[in-house]
Amino acid sequence: MTVVGPFGLSVRDQALEADVQAGLAAVEEGLLEATKSEVPFITEAAQHLVRAGGKRFRPLLVMLAAQFGDPYAPGIVPSAVVVELTHLATLYHDDVMDEAAVRRGVDSANTRWGNSVAVLTGDFLFARASQILADLGPEAVRVQALAFERLVTGQILETAGPSDGRDPVEHYLDVLGGKTGSLVAVSCRFGAMMSGADETVVDVLTQYGERLGVAFQLADDVLDIASDSHESGKTPGTDLREGIPTLPVLRLRERAARLGLAEDIALCQLLDSDLSDDARHAEALAALRAHPALEQARRDTVRYAEEARAALAPLRECDAKAALMELCDAVVHRAG
Repeated sequence: MTVVGPFGLSVRDQALEADVQAGLAAVEEGLLEATKSEVPFITEAAQHLVRAGGKRFRPLLVMLAAQFGDPYAPGIVPSAVVVELTHLATLYHDDVMDEAAVRRGVDSANTRWGNSVAVLTGDFLFARASQILADLGPEAVRVQALAFERLVTGQILETAGPSDGRDPVEHYLDVLGGKTGSLVAVSCRFGAMMSGADETVVDVLTQYGERLGVAFQLADDVLDIASDSHESGKTPGTDLREGIPTLPVLRLRERAARLGLAEDIALCQLLDSDLSDDARHAEALAALRAHPALEQARRDTVRYAEEARAALAPLRECDAKAALMELCDAVVHRAG
């Protein structure tokens, strides 16, 4: 048994491992090439998060999905570079919106160079992704454009909050489908599409990616509460401090409204207070870690991961399918 990609994913077939490792190495080279500029400062800023590492979760999915067609087709590595560049660009923008200080264990770009440089660097990465896409054909451009629209819509809906009468948890899950599920789905779609896989296979893998993407983000929500900075690569409780209602908080508020328990209401009031105070923030974080709402969020993560696994049922049995199923387990494991 060997290990490849994020979360220690095990790949039992040597040929598959070789294909995936070679593909990810080519993606890494492609990322460095795509983030070069004639202006040295732009290169430094654009490569800041590339060189900080990361799980390369989306490129891994491209490589695995490509196994259902020709895994050596010429569009596979460039499409993986596109999805990772797009993801990296959103991180630059997210860190500005969240006022995050740390990303992937290093200073965030906004901390190091300021908000303006961080936003413009994200825009630069979007531009480079678009250049690569243009060479992959109009269908690839259309797929990416639709996903990008969903991604931005999800971000706007998160900022706006649920409309009157809308269940906040349902609203939030829709937000995640746009913000995270869309790009993970495209990763699977590109891998299958660029490999020439049958259209029904492309659709199955796209549905899998959508559900896995939501599970992946829900696991991040749990990690933001439950982990330390060494595990997550960013400051714990960042979303909490900024008042961003992730799923554990939403499950807490739902429970407080349903049961009316004094301790739940008190914790909600604490979360509504000024959490820029370190002591108050630490108190809120500790209380949420011990609260049943965190376990509920873990169960939600498991549910989406199981839906992703179930979506794979129509695919032929092979090592790539086994690896995709194992990713469902790995995502759940991240959430504890």
